[in-house]
Amino acid sequence: MNDRKLRRSTVDRMLCGVCGGVGEFFGIDSTIVRLIWAVCGVMGYGIVAYILAAIIIPSDL
Repeated sequence: MNDRKLRRSTVDRMLCGVCGGVGEFFGIDSTIVRLIWAVCGVMGYGIVAYILAAIIIPSDL
């Protein structure tokens, strides 16, 4: 059974740990997730999505 859950990272974090948590969940480097999120932020919707993710996704405490 798979017990993976999407959580904000407390170890691999720069702001709120969203990108670190997404990277851990999908098994990819968090730097790649941060770059994708930065591109989305330049397009205008990434900042709002990050704030919503930081509010919705629980921390891995």
